[in-house]
Amino acid sequence: MAFYPDERIGLFIDGANFYSALRALDIEVDYSKLLSEFRKRGRLICANYYTALVEDQEFSPLKKMVDWLDYNGFSIITKAAKEYVDPASGRKRIKGDMDVDITVDALRAAEWLDHIILFSGDGDFCPLVKALQNKGVRVSVVSTTLSNPPVASDELRRVAGSFIELNDLAPLLARPTRSDDTTSD
Repeated sequence: MAFYPDERIGLFIDGANFYSALRALDIEVDYSKLLSEFRKRGRLICANYYTALVEDQEFSPLKKMVDWLDYNGFSIITKAAKEYVDPASGRKRIKGDMDVDITVDALRAAEWLDHIILFSGDGDFCPLVKALQNKGVRVSVVSTTLSNPPVASDELRRVAGSFIELNDLAPLLARPTRSDDTTSD
């Protein structure tokens, strides 16, 4: 992955998709390390985290994480998740797609960014990547092909300027495991 010290970088994190990739690889990311790592690679202009939230939940670990991100250098973009009953299974499901929000914000940011890092493997972003590239913006995609099935769509990997395998970033971004934290006397 090529980065240049003076390039203006923006991070666009599809929260649900990134979470799926992290879970598939059994990685717990340290978001402070994530910011620090990309600050080393260029001029980090923005770090946007997109997620849908269930509004009437009294306690949600996601809300706690979003609050932390908001206070620690990320711009948080949320919308209310919609609950519905799946007719096939009869189970309650939650839907909260942030693709349009990410697309609109990335296209706006193309005017003042040189390199967009998209943390998502969703193939629906292929037209966005092409549009950004047509505007002269370099696009890197962070996701994984190591899960079964792969979180990253093959088409998105092919259209991106570069594909960054999330597992390769794990040593730089992961929180230490409990066994890593133990110290001997």
